[in-house]
Amino acid sequence: MQLPTHDLEDEVRATTGAAVLAGVDEVGRGAAAGDLVVCAVVGGPRPAPEGLADSKLLTPATRARLELEVTDWVAGHAFGHADAAEIDDLGMARCLGLAARRALEALPQRPDHVLLDGPHDYVGHPWSVTARAGADRTSVLVAAASVLAKEHRDRTMRVLAETHPGYGLAENVGYLSEAHEEAIGRLGPTPEHRTSWSFMDRHPQWEHARRGIVQLSLFGG
Repeated sequence: MQLPTHDLEDEVRATTGAAVLAGVDEVGRGAAAGDLVVCAVVGGPRPAPEGLADSKLLTPATRARLELEVTDWVAGHAFGHADAAEIDDLGMARCLGLAARRALEALPQRPDHVLLDGPHDYVGHPWSVTARAGADRTSVLVAAASVLAKEHRDRTMRVLAETHPGYGLAENVGYLSEAHEEAIGRLGPTPEHRTSWSFMDRHPQWEHARRGIVQLSLFGG
C-alpha cells in the first residue's frame, strides 16, 4: 500500500513560500443520499500518525484508530457540508466549492495555501490552491483530511439510519445498492435523497418527490 509523504507539501512551500498549508478532501460525492462532506486540516508539528493513508485503502478498524490519532495530531480541522437539497438545487460542481469553502472558513487558523485532491480547483477565489490528482494517496495532509471526512460522514449516516429505517443507510452510507434501490421504490425517497439524480428515473411512482434539475449521478468519492 502506498503511504503518503510530505513531498507535495515541501514542493508547495518551496514554490509559493506558504507557511501554513491545509489539506482538503471530500467524501459522499457519488452517494444517492446524505450530505457531501469536505474536511480541511492543518498539520501539527509532530510526525503524522503511523500508517496514515487514503481512507479508501484502510479497513474500518484502522480508519477508526487513525481518526483519533489524526485528530490529536493536526493543529486544526473543520468540516463543510452540502446537503441533498443544495445538491439538487445547485448541482454537484457548485456544492463541492461551497462545502470546501465552508470547511476552510471554519478552520481556527487561516491557511496560506490549500492542497486539494483531484485534477481541478473546486475551491476557487480567494483561496490559493494546488489541485493534484491522487493527492489523497501521496500527501500526508490530504490523506488526513480523507480519514476524518470519511469517519465523520459514516457516523452521520448511522444517525440518519435511525431516523430513516429501512434503507440500510448505516451499511451503504447512502450509496446505491440493490437493497437500497428496492427500498426507494417501496418507501419513496427521504429528504436526504438526491432526488434530481438519474436513479429516480427508475421510480416514476415517486416523480412528485423530485426537486431541482435532473443530474447524472456519475461521480466518484
